[in-house]
Amino acid sequence: MEYLWKDRKRTFLGLPLSFTKYALSEERLFIEQGFLSKREDEIRLYRIMDVSLVRSFGQRIVGVGTIHCCSADKTMGDFDIVSIKKPKEVKEQLSQLVEAQRDAKRVTNREYMADHHDDHDDLDEMD
Repeated sequence: MEYLWKDRKRTFLGLPLSFTKYALSEERLFIEQGFLSKREDEIRLYRIMDVSLVRSFGQRIVGVGTIHCCSADKTMGDFDIVSIKKPKEVKEQLSQLVEAQRDAKRVTNREYMADHHDDHDDLDEMD
């Protein structure tokens, strides 16, 4: 799989000394946490409802930030992409991908409804 963006959660002084990894593809966001015991979560981008950027004073000093995502994903709910480099750029990229996935989902749903609407018309003609 080709990732458009990858990073680690950054700790003290913005160093990537964490076992939390993030990766972004065109359709999904992946969050991997843990060292001995690992947890891998995957969020489909069309399920993300809103994205915001939070940067504390300390984060601004070391050049990192946290992206807060409001999500309709049942397992994850709302979640944070914590202390990453270039947070504004990543937030913008994520927002664009989320919108593209939502648009694609709307088109697919419209096509599905149109196809099945025609099936109902065929049944009406049989009566």
